[in-house]
This record gives sequence, structure tokens and C-alpha cells, in this order.
Amino acid sequence: MSAAVSRLRSVVPQVLRGFAMGSADIVPGVSGGTVALVLGIYERLIAEVRAGAGALRLLLTGSISGGFAALRRVSWVWLVSLLVGILAAIAVLSSVIEELLHTQPVRTAAVFLGLVGGSVVVAWRTIGAITARHVATAATVAIALFLLLGLRDATEASGAEVVTRSWVVFTLVGAVAICAMILPGVSGSFILVMLGMYTEVLGAVNDRDVVVLAAFAAGCAIGLGVFSTLLNWLLEHHHGLVLSAMVGLMVGSLRVLWPWPGGTGTTRLEWPADDVVVPVVLVLVAFAVVMVLERVSYATRD
Repeated sequence: MSAAVSRLRSVVPQVLRGFAMGSADIVPGVSGGTVALVLGIYERLIAEVRAGAGALRLLLTGSISGGFAALRRVSWVWLVSLLVGILAAIAVLSSVIEELLHTQPVRTAAVFLGLVGGSVVVAWRTIGAITARHVATAATVAIALFLLLGLRDATEASGAEVVTRSWVVFTLVGAVAICAMILPGVSGSFILVMLGMYTEVLGAVNDRDVVVLAAFAAGCAIGLGVFSTLLNWLLEHHHGLVLSAMVGLMVGSLRVLWPWPGGTGTTRLEWPADDVVVPVVLVLVAFAVVMVLERVSYATRD
């Protein structure tokens, strides 16, 4: 009984972390990777994903014994608990958040602006001793992403949800999109919009196009395997610079979360007008919540 209780105590906090990540993934311009950074699990997440990808690579290349041995070294309870939380958040909150984004776009964007703003502070503090290289890296990445996001005015795609591209294109897009989804400050859905493939992917889902969806999933698996390995190596050898780049990604993504004029539905920027006081208060409250959450997360970190 005590072993079961102990296991439950380790699983529940992980499910809650996944729930927080899933909640962030619903919003354009916000990434579950941002939440993972705040909760202090980002590096472990990348390491576990890399380990799983390495095991799969061994199995696919015919090293059955080596592949299964590698699979046993993956913390499956940790990963599955996180995934359960992510899926639960998407199932429970997606309709609620989407409704708020449409009915209260400015105030909802203000909340997420404060959350990501607080995340920037938390991530910056994890770098340690700040150098000029760290500052330059963060500034360069932030400016580049800020300008890139401005290339498209809307963050939501319009048009018919139909498949017009070949399965090869879906494979390549899947590889790119999944890389964005595990980076803080980058929304995978917005990347699909930028690539002009958001409605195509939705069309494949709606039409139950197995071939196209399989190609997209294969691309995701390939991209995740390659990128997680590269990212894990970079975190081990260039930890400070990588975190600086991630801070830059989060700062650049604030363009999407700027509440005025229309919340997260546009990348256009305007001076605060009309509804100002409440959104500003929400930004400050959300910022404070992240600061408190970062403190509390240490108590349940495993």
C-alpha cells in the first residue's frame, strides 16, 4: 500500500505539470515548452525524449536487444504521466480557452502575456552568470522571431479545410512543426499557419486521410528524434547559450500575445486603448502567479 501511495504522489504532480503544458499549447504564441522551463523539467523532458528516440532508432536498424534495453532505461511513468496531463488539458480546456479568446480576446491575451513575461524572468535566472554573449544571443533571437511573426498578420488560417499537397510535403511539415512544439515561445499551430498548412492538416484529420496523417506522424517522429538529440547535446555542451536563445524565443513570441488591438488573433501592434486597466492588472497578476509557481514547483520536483 505504501509503495502505491508513494507512486501516486510522484504521478499526480507530473500529471498536473502536463496539464499546465497542455493548457499553454492551446493558445497561439504559447508553447508547452515555456511551462516546462518554468517548472524546471524542460531539460529532463528533452533527455527522456532523446532516449526514447534513440531506442526506436535501434529497433528500426535491427538491434532488437539493444533497442529493448534502451527502452527500459526510459522513465515511462514520468513521460506517460506528463502526456496524460497534456491530453487532459486539451480535452477539458480547449473549448473554454478558445471561447475566451473569441469573447474576451484582449483580457485573455493579457493573462498569457503576463504568464510568458514571468516565464522569461524564470528562464533568464536559470542561466546563471550572465555574459555579453548571453545577452547578444537572446536579443538576436528575440528580434528575429519578432520580425518573422510579423510576416503574417493573422495567427489563424482561413480557407477550406481540404488536402491539396502530397504526402511528402506533410512529412516535411510534420518534422518542422514538431520541432517548434518543443521549443519555448513557439507555437506549433502557428508554424503550420506560417507554412500555409494549418487548414491542410485539419482537412486530413476531418477526412480521416490515413496515408497523409501517417506521413505527417512519421515526419513528427523523425523531426522529434533528430531535434531532441541535437537539443540535448546543445544543452549539455552550451547550456547558457541555449537557454539564452530560448529566452529570446519567448520574448519574440510576445508579439502574438500583445493584447491590443485584437488579442492573439493578430500580430499587429497598437497602443493600449479602450479596455486598458483590467488587462494591465491581469498581466501583473499572471506575472506574479508564475513567480509563485516557480517557487512551489521546487517542492514537488522529482
